[in-house]
Amino acid sequence: MPYRRLDSFLNNPAMAQLLRFSSDQWYNSRNNGDLPRWRQVHASLPDIVPGDIDLQTCVRIGSADDCSDTERQQLESALRQLMPWRKGPYELFGVRIDTEWRSDWKWERLLPHLSPLAGRAILDVGCGNGYHCFRMAGAGARLAIGVDPQLAYAMQFQCIKRYLPEVPVYVLPATLDQVSHEIRAFDTVFSMGVLYHRRSPIDHLLQLQGCLRRGGELVLETLVVEGPEGYALTPRDRYGRMPNVWYIPSCDTTLRWLERCGFRNCRLVDVSHTTVAEQRSTDWMRFESLIDCLDPADPSLTVEGYPGPRRAIFIAENR
Repeated sequence: MPYRRLDSFLNNPAMAQLLRFSSDQWYNSRNNGDLPRWRQVHASLPDIVPGDIDLQTCVRIGSADDCSDTERQQLESALRQLMPWRKGPYELFGVRIDTEWRSDWKWERLLPHLSPLAGRAILDVGCGNGYHCFRMAGAGARLAIGVDPQLAYAMQFQCIKRYLPEVPVYVLPATLDQVSHEIRAFDTVFSMGVLYHRRSPIDHLLQLQGCLRRGGELVLETLVVEGPEGYALTPRDRYGRMPNVWYIPSCDTTLRWLERCGFRNCRLVDVSHTTVAEQRSTDWMRFESLIDCLDPADPSLTVEGYPGPRRAIFIAENR
């Protein structure tokens, strides 16, 4: 796997352990039957050099003029073999990948509230295929490392990264639990759409804190519900058809959790309802999506009768 340049960024010895998640040995150890097919897809990608790229306003690599119609058809055919595409959108040489999530909308909501990313080393936990990591690079990050346990997402990233070899973005097929929690080397750590999947949200916050340098910034995005400080919804079984949702806190509860973990200057910067315009099925993600998880008689509720998805963004500083 093409991560050889990553070691040039790892000045902190504790970060070097991340490299093992980029090795062929690690990929093979996952025992995923789709891995040979995904590798064939990667090998089949046409060799095209982008005339230009845009990672600031979107993730666009080249244009239709950079390749022949045959090459473009070959590219699209290969990328479609990696469906479903959930985070994006992407555009490669005129091929637009219309992903399930309009991840660009979330980026636009949070970007005005971030400390400038220029020159920063960033960790993105639960990064999917790395869409936001590319946007971090577009904002000037010197390094953006994403971790996500789904090997399919790592392979999608590999296909995008093939055309951006010099961009300092890397996605590793690992969980936060497998990363050293005392790295303390990142300037900014993102955790978006992860907290409510954790059985122990406090432990998750402490793990994130252990990855941050002193004074570093945490960006936390999570499902929230209305309620007083101390309240968190614990679904009986599923939430929005998701079986692995444990706690959905109120905004005040989340702020208190952050404070109890030792973060300072904790603040809520955005709250928004997730709509079927932001998360939906597309030609690149043909399975059920948000609309299938809402009560058809009352779309403000999930099919289980819980309040519909409402997401909040919090910013906090490590002491």
